[in-house]
Amino acid sequence: MAARLAQLRAQAARAAELASKHGGAYYKEVMEKNKQYVVQPPTVEKCQELSKQLFYTRLASLPGRYEAFWKELDGVKQVWKNRKELKVEDLGIATLFGVELYAWFCVGEIVGRGFTLTGYKV
Repeated sequence: MAARLAQLRAQAARAAELASKHGGAYYKEVMEKNKQYVVQPPTVEKCQELSKQLFYTRLASLPGRYEAFWKELDGVKQVWKNRKELKVEDLGIATLFGVELYAWFCVGEIVGRGFTLTGYKV
């Protein structure tokens, strides 16, 4: 545990050193590239107003997302009703898609556990 803590401290020190050395130049470069998106004047009040706009815009998009969800679900129901007519190719593609989803889930689990393979209950 102490070795892992020392390793994390060393990584944090390297990251802080890189940020202090190159952070200012990177910030200026990014701001110059994206200056068309900066709202003037950049004040706290303006940021709060924009965050409110974003929240209510996303809230307003919920009915459209809800309708799209039900259309997709209806499509899946249609495929399930006509499953006898499915081709082997379609089943193979669906199987590969399911395997890929499971693989990405496993990768996410490994990342969530700190890139270790230990600690899993098999």
